[in-house]
Order: sequence, then structure tokens, then C-alpha cells
Amino acid sequence: MNEHGLTLFDLTKKDFHLKLKKGADLDDLRSLMASAYHPAPPAPAGHGMPAPVAAAESASPAEGAPAGTELTSPMVGTFYLRSSPDAPPLVNVGDSISVGQTLCIIEAMKVMNEIKAEKSGTVSAIIAEDGAPVQFGDVLFRVL
Repeated sequence: MNEHGLTLFDLTKKDFHLKLKKGADLDDLRSLMASAYHPAPPAPAGHGMPAPVAAAESASPAEGAPAGTELTSPMVGTFYLRSSPDAPPLVNVGDSISVGQTLCIIEAMKVMNEIKAEKSGTVSAIIAEDGAPVQFGDVLFRVL
């Protein structure tokens, strides 16, 4: 487990079940982070938004609540707009996107996870910064 950076190994066969866990359980951490994060979103009805969203709001041309649907991070990791350092961005502001289209990559524990669009529309804002860490529930994109 140390050699390959594993924290959880779960093997199930017909009459055999082996589960090895090192350190904190990721599912427990995810649920803890989700419960810690979700109380904050109802508060931004007016003011007191988290820093990344507040910065995006000030950059938005609309006054008041930002227009569009927020696409959030499904996991903790590092946000990348490109599939490789020399590749063009997967999406840009103004691009039309469709359900299932890859929008970005989130690297978690040396694994590159493609994050796909859950909604069709037009990218109105890219909120997360390329190469920056994101947490579960952080706003990545705004789509009209």
C-alpha cells in the first residue's frame, strides 16, 4: 500500500471479503467535507459569499445574483482546464457545451479525473483557477 500510495484496498469474491484501510476513510472524509460545506451555500442570498464566488461575482457584468447554473466540483483535488500542459483549454467562456462533454480535469491522488458536463448550455464564467486546489462543492463553472 505504501509503495503504490493506496489508502484503501477492498476485495470481494464469492465467500471472501478483504478490506484494508490506511489512515482516514475517504468516504468518511467526503461526507464530513460535504456536511461542512453545505451549510454555507444557503447563506449567500445577499452577502458573505466564499472568496472564489465573491471574486467571480464582482467580475460578472450582471449586478446582484450571478446568472446561470453553477457547476460544482464532485471531489477534492487540483483543477486543470487542459488535458495536458501543452493542450488548449477544454472549454472557454462563450463555448457551447453538451451533457457528457469533458469540461476539466481534477487530479486527486495522482489520478486524472475527467469532469463532465451535467447540463447543456453556454459557459458564462470559469470560476476555478487553472492549477488551483478545489474542494467538494466548489463552483468550477457558471453555465447559461
